[in-house]
Amino acid sequence: MDASLAAAAFTIVPRHVLGRGYVAPSDKLLVAGVGAGGKGESDIANFFKSGKAEIAYLCDVDDRRSLKTRTNFPKAKYYKDWRELLDKEHKNFDAVSVSTPDHNHAIVALSAMQLGKHVYVQKPLTHDIYEARQMTEAAKRYKVVTQMGNQGSSGDGVRQMREWYNAGIIGDAHTVYCWTDRPVWPQGIAWPPKAKSIPPELNWDLWLGTAPYKDYVDNLVPFNWRGWWDYGTGALGDMGCHIIEPAFRTLGLGYPYQCECSVGSIYVGEFDRGYFPDGPPPSSHVVLKFKVPGKPDVTFHWFDGGIQPERPEELGPNEQMGDGGNGVLILGTKGKMMCSTYGINPQLLPTSRTMQVQVPATIPRVKGGIDGHYAQWVEAAIAGPDSKEASLLSSSFDISGPLTETVLMGNLAIRSFDIRKPNAKTKGDFDYPGRYITLLWDGTQMKVTNFDDANQFVRRTYRDGWNIMSS
Repeated sequence: MDASLAAAAFTIVPRHVLGRGYVAPSDKLLVAGVGAGGKGESDIANFFKSGKAEIAYLCDVDDRRSLKTRTNFPKAKYYKDWRELLDKEHKNFDAVSVSTPDHNHAIVALSAMQLGKHVYVQKPLTHDIYEARQMTEAAKRYKVVTQMGNQGSSGDGVRQMREWYNAGIIGDAHTVYCWTDRPVWPQGIAWPPKAKSIPPELNWDLWLGTAPYKDYVDNLVPFNWRGWWDYGTGALGDMGCHIIEPAFRTLGLGYPYQCECSVGSIYVGEFDRGYFPDGPPPSSHVVLKFKVPGKPDVTFHWFDGGIQPERPEELGPNEQMGDGGNGVLILGTKGKMMCSTYGINPQLLPTSRTMQVQVPATIPRVKGGIDGHYAQWVEAAIAGPDSKEASLLSSSFDISGPLTETVLMGNLAIRSFDIRKPNAKTKGDFDYPGRYITLLWDGTQMKVTNFDDANQFVRRTYRDGWNIMSS
């Protein structure tokens, strides 16, 4: 931070001197953005649009991707290594935005929370179930204000669905269907065989961070990393926190107690699909089961890769289910309801009921709805962790942590699906024990209780020198 910015940031100016409509510098949140390109670019811009945030520092491993944000915020001091930023500048800012690839979310956010910094972390909150639990517990321990970047949780749609459900309009939910047309990046393929030259603007070692070292390959950065387990969490991780959240929140779900799945195949021979354990499959169907006190168990279906559930009979032949490629459908004992991505356009079925049924608004709305998700966190961070603003956050880690664990439980099942018999080499010798069982999950202990091989995916091993900080 240069001297002029520091002076502006820490000078306390009485509000009456500035006049109505102006925000005193002492009432602004000083934000350090870790990840300044791509989604980080829009995150940082949205914090600034709130009118109550000052972008004090920027950090990115790729000078190409961060260029626009650095141009827009020339007074923000720029770092390439987030560890150096936290070490040298932690006394000079209040909060950290984390918009890195999934595999580095937790290590950056936990390090910031240990320094007492409020954190905003893009979805999915973490790469692993263990990391999500650590993040949830750390937020409480360090008494910081937290928010995950699933902006639909601040929308009016999920609140409308909760009010319908709480009023008993569809009775007790027993089945949920969620679906997405993603991935829109390559999945279910072999790792590229040839290394390429690292672009001079990219610090490849810092980009890898916690992940095992591999040589740089084309078409991984900045987007397609989502299709590789070392870095991303596939279509489920990318969209699950957006699409699963409305039903998860509306029904008050916790940890699932069992999970199973099936996956799509790319056939490369008569007998066996290509075995590509480095990344998620091209499509999947995950089934989770939840217990809900005093209500029926809930069976929760997730589809990706373009697979969709059967259209409900109450939906007209020319009416769109969800938003077409993505959506949520909740079946209850007295009716059904659906919505699009982010909880947008909630509707009762048949859709004519949507305007006919009136229930009182009992859940406070977020100013600006989905677009107010960023400002909501900024204002809560300014007000402090014990404030009313903090208590009303849409996706604080006590909410988004368990949601993320559920999303990642689906990935655990997907990864377990292709665990092969040791030393299987010929087409007649293949055996996939993970394919033929239902995984039983102890959410409190974060453990599969009936197939120990699956537990390797609860917590990954970090590269030497990048161990996760204990909360």
